Amino acid sequence: QIFQPLHTLRSAEKELLPGFHQFEWQPALKNVSSSWDVGIIDGLSGWTSSVDDVPAETIGRRFRYDVALVSALKDLEEDIMDGLRERGLDDSTCTSGFTVVVKESCDGMGDVSEKHGSGPAVPEKAVRFSFTIMSINIRFDEEEDAVTIFQEQKPNSELSCRPLCLMFVDESDHETLTGILGPVVAERKAMLESRLILTIGGMQRSFRFFFRGTGYDEKMVRELEGLEASGSTYVCTLCDSTRAEASENMVLHSITRSHSENLERYEIWRTNPFSESADELRDRVKGVSAKPFMETQPTLD
Repeated sequence: QIFQPLHTLRSAEKELLPGFHQFEWQPALKNVSSSWDVGIIDGLSGWTSSVDDVPAETIGRRFRYDVALVSALKDLEEDIMDGLRERGLDDSTCTSGFTVVVKESCDGMGDVSEKHGSGPAVPEKAVRFSFTIMSINIRFDEEEDAVTIFQEQKPNSELSCRPLCLMFVDESDHETLTGILGPVVAERKAMLESRLILTIGGMQRSFRFFFRGTGYDEKMVRELEGLEASGSTYVCTLCDSTRAEASENMVLHSITRSHSENLERYEIWRTNPFSESADELRDRVKGVSAKPFMETQPTLD
């Protein structure tokens, strides 16, 4: 070992580090680097190898999404194996058909500026994007129902919630949020079309991921979907009710908004194809004021 070139020693050393896991995507992820020993990335997804060599003007740090998910699954390795045993499943036959449901959360952390002392001058606000592995199921073939082998008992606890990205940005700064979380969204989209191959319990197993954006509060949903802020006439994030309509009808609401529809409305807002006045245009797009960049499913948390 001693007379090997330095880089092979380094990579051998790396494999002994906690949190280092080899994995593969089939098919390979589009628009995502193929190196799997990624550490922490600066917010606009440029590479830096360690926490220390960070330029002073960095406004966000994050893990690559798939690397973070692999690490989370490896942390749950014992739970997964226990779940298979409890269901009476032979783990040597359970190599594929795993599905993982991930809850995403994103919220402002308020004022984090340094009040005294000689720390770096930072903007006042910070935002944290995180995720929780809610459940892991296995299905043997299309006909059978999925068997749940792991369910998070405390889905709203800080202990099960894993930070993915920390940003110095105000949560109402739509442009900066879009710039930093855009690559996160691209990685998530790529993972939806691929399967993760990862060694769990000494055998390679394949996992598919489903993402549920149910950890956003109303302010963040409006931000991510490009809607006017909460003081808007259009009061609902799921339909086109105005305040007046909502106050008359508190019961009969149908979910009419969708991410793609909001994108279309933004294009109408941007191009004004019918040459309408500002008020007419606003009435047409029903409170869409910016380009939505993250799909949020209309589900109750």
